Parts: sequence; C-alpha cells; structure tokens
Amino acid sequence: MASTFGTLFRVTTFGESHGRAVGCIVDGCPARIPLSAGDVQPQLDRRRPGASALTTPRKETDTVALLSGVERGLTLGTPIALSIPNADTQPGDYAEMETIPRPSHADFTYAEKYGLRARSGGGRASARETAARVAAGAVAEKMLATFHPVQIVAWVESAGSIVARRPDPATVSRADVDASLVRCPDPEAAPRMIAAIEAARDAGDSVGGVIACVCRGVPPGWGEPVFEKLTAELAHAMLSIPATRGFEVGEGFGATRLKGSQHNDPFAAKPGGGIRPASNRCGGIQGGISNGEPIFFRVAFKPVSTISLPQPTVAFDGLPVVFEAKGRHDPCVLPRAIPVVEAMAALVLADAFLQQQVQRIPRPDEPRK
Repeated sequence: MASTFGTLFRVTTFGESHGRAVGCIVDGCPARIPLSAGDVQPQLDRRRPGASALTTPRKETDTVALLSGVERGLTLGTPIALSIPNADTQPGDYAEMETIPRPSHADFTYAEKYGLRARSGGGRASARETAARVAAGAVAEKMLATFHPVQIVAWVESAGSIVARRPDPATVSRADVDASLVRCPDPEAAPRMIAAIEAARDAGDSVGGVIACVCRGVPPGWGEPVFEKLTAELAHAMLSIPATRGFEVGEGFGATRLKGSQHNDPFAAKPGGGIRPASNRCGGIQGGISNGEPIFFRVAFKPVSTISLPQPTVAFDGLPVVFEAKGRHDPCVLPRAIPVVEAMAALVLADAFLQQQVQRIPRPDEPRK
C-alpha cells in the first residue's frame, strides 16, 4: 500500500537499488494519449546517475521499456508498465553495512519495521527508487499536455549557504536550468554552488539545499477541499521523496513575518471579463484549490546521510564502531532531484485534473477545465 500514490491517476513503484530493475505501474491514464519510450527517456536522462562529476559515479543508462498499456503509439486505458534495468550494481560495497546501520539512514528503521532489510544499496530507501517516479511523471506530463498547456519547471534555489537569485517564474525553462551542472539558472550563484559541492565531495562529506518549482498553465478549480487540498497533496508528494525535510507554497514560512495587508492577494479585472489575483503571494492555490495563477513551491533537502568521513556510532549489536561508508554516493542530491520534483508535481496535477472531470460537468457553452 505504501508504494502506491494517487486516487484516480495511480502509480505503484517497485524494485530495490541493487535488484534486477526498478519500475512502475501507471493505472488510470485515459486511452488514446500518444505515448512512447521517447516521451519518458528525456526526464530519466536528466535524473540518471554518473552524468556529471557532481553525482554518484554509478553508471546506469536508465533505458526505459514500455511493457504494457500502449499499442501503436496510443495508451489503451489499461495499466501502463514501465521497467528500468539496474546494470551497474556493486553489492559488495555494502558488506560492512549488514552489521552497522548508517547514521541518519533508513537501515535501522527498515530493520525495525520488517525484521530484515535489503542487504545492499538501501533497497527501497535508496534514491534509486525515484527513477520509477520520474518515468511515471513523464507519463503524467504527456497526459496533461494532451488537455492543458501545463508546464512544470524546477531549479536549485540554494545549496548549503549559497542562495541564488530567483528567476522569473513566468519564463524560466528547463533549458535555462540545465545550462549549469548544478541545475541553478543563476550564472553568478551556480559556479559557487558547484565549488561547494565539490569541496564537500573531496572531503568525504555532503551538502543539502532547496529546490524551487513552478507549475504554469494550471486552470482554476483543481484540488479538493478540506483533507485533499492541492497544497496537502503536493506536500505529501514532495515529502515522500528521499532526503526531503520541508515544504512550503507561495510565501511559505516567510508569510509568518507579514501582516495580512502585506500577504493578501487582491483581485483585479481581467481584460475581456472575469477576475484574477493581482499578485501571487499564495503561490497559485487558495483554499486548497488552484486559482489559475502559477503554482509556486519550495522543497528542502537534507545533506546526503551516506558519507565517507569516519563517524563514531554503534553496530546492530550495540558495540561501538567507527563507520566509514564505502560505495558510490551523491555528495548532493539537488541536481538529480530536479526531475523527481517535477515528476511528483505532474502526478499530483494529473490526479487533480481527472478528479475535476468527475466532479464538475461543464455547461454546453463552457470550455472544459
């Protein structure tokens, strides 16, 4: 149950970090949506390990295979199965970790919950699992694009103590983001972020930071009231990503330092009729429902817990040890987490779109939202 996300657009991920493959089952995608492996692969290429010196040296092609749910380039309305092979596994790197839980990793909690755990690579707790989310998110994006011009762009806003200037949320593109290895569109901050990550890597340490994301083209009306608000679903999605530690939408925690007169978004008349917020401090969501403005949120990521610096700790038997992690690990998750954040946002919006179709039947003279 814990490996399934969504209500109508449902995704189940499977696979362990050093197993034969990871993948997902997408259920609830409407029929007749054009879809091929070529629609999924670009986002997987952005997430794959070994793509730069800022990531783990593990080499995976992450070549996706569509196993079901698509025929002659169109979705059938049946479950879509996607598989991504694990080719570059080195389980021997984790031999010592069988007896020593890594500090701040899920080794201890998985063992306590299940009475056993995957012996190498962290199993399901590994960020390797997010490859399946990215594949599913690409399907969600293709489905959304069939009905609405929704654009989702995430970028690195800060790494460690280095904070970038925020780009224009209305125009920033994935090409702008990918122009730097660290996936920060600020040309002044990006080199300093890269230097900080490289310094931490060379010292056997790690760096955390913040990813910002904007979702443009979302019409008003998406999201459920009370318990399944769009803000709550986005928070659920983002905080399910490994290494996340915080989520905020719009002004977020910064709103606590403002007065209501400073934070409110007054309305203005739209040319041709209707109204819209004149500002967007709420981040495109009011009362848990999209208001037609760009949805803006931020996600905090902790420093990677698996580091090679010596750490005094204890083994599972309680005896003190000095642990130095072996294996291949990211010194900072931020660059590879960008497509993961985008994917989870796409899954939330795809689900919200389908639920809106069920709940509100448009009048004959009204466009479908």
